[in-house]
Amino acid sequence: MKRIYSNLWWGVFAIGVAFTAGAILRAQTIEPTPSNQVFTTSHQSFGEAVRHFFGIRTEPVQPIAYQHKPHIEKAKLQCDFCHVGVSKGPVASIPGVKDCMVCHQAIATDKPEIMKVAAYEMRGEEIPWQRVYGWTDEAHVRFNHAPHIRAEVQCSTCHGDIPQMTVARRVVDHTMGFCVSCHQERKVSNDCVTCHY
Repeated sequence: MKRIYSNLWWGVFAIGVAFTAGAILRAQTIEPTPSNQVFTTSHQSFGEAVRHFFGIRTEPVQPIAYQHKPHIEKAKLQCDFCHVGVSKGPVASIPGVKDCMVCHQAIATDKPEIMKVAAYEMRGEEIPWQRVYGWTDEAHVRFNHAPHIRAEVQCSTCHGDIPQMTVARRVVDHTMGFCVSCHQERKVSNDCVTCHY
């Protein structure tokens, strides 16, 4: 009889956990709102902690449907034309609205997305791009683009075929295994402090 009650208790507990996990997963599309109550030093809520732990990421919604394809095929621009920091340091950088308007004061000014860019400039605002790639703070990864560019790692290795995407999406899962296997193939350091410092 004791065993039946024990199994029943564990069954109810498992259903509760499953219900809670389901609610958290359903809420994954809702961005966490900052609160005054801090769950831990690195998470603002229990839901955020669970999403980070299981690698659940929301699909970023960009303010402008920027397309790489025409910039690469028609204008013949290379990645580092706009992402100027990529060969110089850790951050690839995203061009500011003024950089975009250098060309778009005269090019495709009648297109709705370019009109949005022009409106940001007129208001004196930067385009609020949403991050597509990146690690959570608790991963303690300090990725540096520059040595990867010097080693001739193609942008598509880590970012997918961006030129063919309508809007940049996360198509490569940057797990530790992904990075370690690439380092092993290229016979470069896999020491922990190479990426975690």
